[in-house]
Amino acid sequence: MSLIVAGTVRVPPENLEAFRPHMEAMLAKSRAEDGCVAYSYAIDVQDPGLIRVFEVWRDRAALDAHFAAPHLAEWRAAWPALGVSDRRLTLYHVAAETPL
Repeated sequence: MSLIVAGTVRVPPENLEAFRPHMEAMLAKSRAEDGCVAYSYAIDVQDPGLIRVFEVWRDRAALDAHFAAPHLAEWRAAWPALGVSDRRLTLYHVAAETPL
């Protein structure tokens, strides 16, 4: 059963460009992890301070390894200086997929 993590975080729009290198590093390192199927961030078109998060993991073991990865701690350590707030993520357990 694969897992999806989806949600949002906020960053003040004036800090978005300073936050971008941190997002790029997190994307590259997370996508290289064993068990990462998809990992992305998207800046909301109508709300530039809202960053949408979407991740797909092979299984819980892969997600748990991600949570323990050093780059996740580095990622979160950068948040206070950049004003990152309002983290809202949800974990979904996927039993089946069907193309639309």
